[in-house]
Amino acid sequence: MSTPIIEVRHVAKRYQLGGIGLTSLRSEFERWWGAARGRAPVADAGEFWALRDVSFDVQRGEVVGIIGRNGAGKSTLLKILSEITEPTSGEIRLRGQVASLLEVGTGFHPELSGRENIYLNGATLGMRRAEITRKFDEIVAFAEVEKFLDTPVKRYSSGMYVRLAFAVAAHLEPEILIIDEVLAVGDHAFQQKCLGKMQDVARTEGRTVLFVSHNMAAVSRLCHRAVHLAGGGVAAVGPAAEVVSAYLAKATEARGAWTRPADAIRRGKVTFSAARVRDAAGVAIGVVPHSDGFAVELECQEHATTAPWLLRVSIYDAHGHELLAAEDTAAAAARGVQPGRTVRARCVFPPGLLKPGTYTVGVSACELAGDRPVALYEEHEPLLAFEISPQGYEARVGRGVMGVQPEWTFPA
Repeated sequence: MSTPIIEVRHVAKRYQLGGIGLTSLRSEFERWWGAARGRAPVADAGEFWALRDVSFDVQRGEVVGIIGRNGAGKSTLLKILSEITEPTSGEIRLRGQVASLLEVGTGFHPELSGRENIYLNGATLGMRRAEITRKFDEIVAFAEVEKFLDTPVKRYSSGMYVRLAFAVAAHLEPEILIIDEVLAVGDHAFQQKCLGKMQDVARTEGRTVLFVSHNMAAVSRLCHRAVHLAGGGVAAVGPAAEVVSAYLAKATEARGAWTRPADAIRRGKVTFSAARVRDAAGVAIGVVPHSDGFAVELECQEHATTAPWLLRVSIYDAHGHELLAAEDTAAAAARGVQPGRTVRARCVFPPGLLKPGTYTVGVSACELAGDRPVALYEEHEPLLAFEISPQGYEARVGRGVMGVQPEWTFPA
């Protein structure tokens, strides 16, 4: 087998809680000595291990998905691979030039125009001016920002930031492209465009892509292999479809209801604290008869918002395909902004919508600009699972993924 383009060996990352630089020289020496002798890191009350003993390889030209729940260590791993932060222990070997798209607008100067930032960001990625000029028109066309090319990017929306940042990273020919799920805030058409570009980058240009996503269908379709992170460690590595299926099956352990632990660290402008599936009678259960409607109830806290924001509920099948999504766009403007409050919402689905089977629920909160989501506050996909039972189901619905039976009429 050829030499991997990325090697990750026993990587761990520790963060100190409650203070900076407060550890003693002795404790640091003991930690270093233990790592040198191959001992597993041991936590104390004032520290948090974001990653523990993470190891895997990536071959040249592979597309590898990184999946896992929020807090599993995905973003920390990408920052280490991007050489933004160093691991506490372990080793990473990168045999190629790396371009990373981890946060919206990273590496952009707000006072410079889109045109100037393309050259600045390209230079930051190690590209020569001639290379950037050769790709310039393709970048602008892909980002769809022609009208705003000479406008300072501080006046760009978050969506425009995403488009331009992705376009620069994808067109400047790095050997390794690392992408966090910033694409979640783009519109559907742009997301599909980006997924297509990543396929071209890997299949026709032979570049390597690491892709963090909560979109399991995209991971299954785009990636050769997947790495499932859980609790900072590697839970599984293997063919993408197999790892995704096992991950979604495990998500069904949270059936019907989810509550965030009271001691969980809360970050961001909006955070979810509870979610549940209720039947038509208002009972929180994990099994809903096909003949009944059901509702997804959410509870979230608004911390430090400055703009209207919406809630989204998505329903996925057992393979991770998003069957439908419901957004409270109309209610978002009326809700306004009021940091410190608790928001409770109920999304009601009609009877007979889904065929019998197991489904998962994903939820997210996004900042709004007009009627479009532009910045992702928090996302959980999948969050919990529920089952549609065969009670009241008519097999004549057919072979489609949905369970609703349309009404036929024959006008004269």
